[in-house]
Amino acid sequence: MMVVRTQKADQAIYIVDDDPAVRDALSVVFELEGYSVSGFETGDAFLDAVKTRQPACVFLDVHMPGRSGLEILKALNADHYPAPIFIISGQGDIPMAVTAIKYGAFDFIEKPFDAEQIIRRVQEALDAQARRGTDEHKAGAVTHDFPGRELLTPREIEVLGQITAGASNKEAGRHLGISPRTIEVHRARIMEKLGARNAADLVRIVLTGEHG
Repeated sequence: MMVVRTQKADQAIYIVDDDPAVRDALSVVFELEGYSVSGFETGDAFLDAVKTRQPACVFLDVHMPGRSGLEILKALNADHYPAPIFIISGQGDIPMAVTAIKYGAFDFIEKPFDAEQIIRRVQEALDAQARRGTDEHKAGAVTHDFPGRELLTPREIEVLGQITAGASNKEAGRHLGISPRTIEVHRARIMEKLGARNAADLVRIVLTGEHG
């Protein structure tokens, strides 16, 4: 499989967290990798910054003074935002991280952080973004209409393309640059929206427009 490697020069990573220790730790990790990094203490400061410059990737905390991470996702219209947005999540925040995925977050990173894992996840996300629009990416795309398509987000359409192509959660996650757990969240949302009872029913709806 061809892998498209992105150039780190001039790629900005935005870290939105009210905890300076988290901002500093992530900044060190990515600056050592050659990325440009900007930190923001509040979601509003971040929203002001993205009016003039689009980052390559965003790390967004859920719990912050003022507007929460979920509210920032709404304000940003995250479902259609071109840069991947990772939610920073503690172990107890996993249900909220799942909600964030529904609001358009790309994926979530659990605390405590592992530097090598974070770097790998970001590179996979950026590689997946770079593949968008290529022939390789279109190979698993859903290009035709089917009942309920208008209910799905662009990300859910991409996941659905992987499902109907027969990819496992792990394979789909690797291709799209997100975790298998997040693929499962999207799969459940897609089935709920389309009224599918199982994966076979889902494929039938997409290919024939009929429920079994």
